[in-house]
Amino acid sequence: MAVGRSAASKIDWAKIGTSLGLKGQTASALAAFKKRNDDARRKVQLLSDAPQTVNFESYRSQLKNQAVIDEIESHFKSFKPATYDVSRQIKAIEAFEAQAVKNAEETKGLVDKELGDLEKTLKNIEEARPFEDLTVDEVVAARPDIDERTTQLVSKGRWSVPGYKEKFGDLSVL
Repeated sequence: MAVGRSAASKIDWAKIGTSLGLKGQTASALAAFKKRNDDARRKVQLLSDAPQTVNFESYRSQLKNQAVIDEIESHFKSFKPATYDVSRQIKAIEAFEAQAVKNAEETKGLVDKELGDLEKTLKNIEEARPFEDLTVDEVVAARPDIDERTTQLVSKGRWSVPGYKEKFGDLSVL
């Protein structure tokens, strides 16, 4: 138990969240677990600091009824604390840990995928030619819907792009 206490006291809770990049439900579950851990440690510390011996001689000198004190002393000496099976709690903690690890792995997978997509996009942007250097054929190859829309407008006798004059003004005055 002492080994568990020393290991638990060395945990840097703030570093766990930041180093693993925990967010959302996983981070809040870790914070709740830390709070429960701190509360349990505080209770254990309070109980271990409490006096654990009873001075029956002091009570004998103060009270007249010695039989009551003898009876209480015999009950006190024969008292055996109840032991509890904590395997259920340990299983719950292990299940929580497994869920936390699973959530962390899912988050890591999503972040890795998004980083990969962002790196591909960045590489694409860095390798792209300037817009001025593109030809009409290259733009149509990249976005065939532009050619279809242009063909549709020309077939209807429209030679101007809707919204162009509003955005850029009418240059026919020049």
